[in-house]
Amino acid sequence: MNDITRNAMPRINEPAPDFTAKTTHGMRSLSDYRGKWLILFSHPADFTPVCTTEFMGFANAADEFAALNCDLLGLSIDSIHSHIAWTRTIREKFGVEIPFPIIEDLSMNVATAYGMIHPGASDTSAVRATFVIDPEGIIRAMVYYPMANGRSIAEFLRLVKALQAADEYKIATPEGWEPGQDVIVPPPATTDAADAREKEGFEYTDWFFSKRKL
Repeated sequence: MNDITRNAMPRINEPAPDFTAKTTHGMRSLSDYRGKWLILFSHPADFTPVCTTEFMGFANAADEFAALNCDLLGLSIDSIHSHIAWTRTIREKFGVEIPFPIIEDLSMNVATAYGMIHPGASDTSAVRATFVIDPEGIIRAMVYYPMANGRSIAEFLRLVKALQAADEYKIATPEGWEPGQDVIVPPPATTDAADAREKEGFEYTDWFFSKRKL
């Protein structure tokens, strides 16, 4: 693995830290995903029950992510051989094929660059960190879960859809938004625009709060 510029913590709307790493599908670099959305997610360890449920959840939703032009990439502080053995066990015991690559990060270079190591949780295992990276390589969202609690894969599907809608239509999405529901119109930026908002044909509540259909 090449050297990585180490940041204390990555930030939303900044470039994702670059990497080149060995995975279960061969070498992978962040640049390989340019032009696609990417969910990069870490897990504490192979052969652990919560991580197993998460990987099966991501695997079962892989086609839905692919339909959104979104790839999946896992990571843990484990070896390639451990990853291979674990994914084979998941296939044999649960009947689920893991279709996406998993990074071997024994050096913890990638995990450190992405702020996945939290000493309060463990010095040698990554927490459940999830990064949504856009086609330009920009971090658009990041979510951290504790080791004892599994992630909601459905929420990451929803989040990617919401980010894509916001980019395409220049809108915002309300709490729990799902495709087909009304979206939020960005608030006016001037007093004249605020005065005019009520007559613009949106679902108007107040000058700062209006919705519309896509």
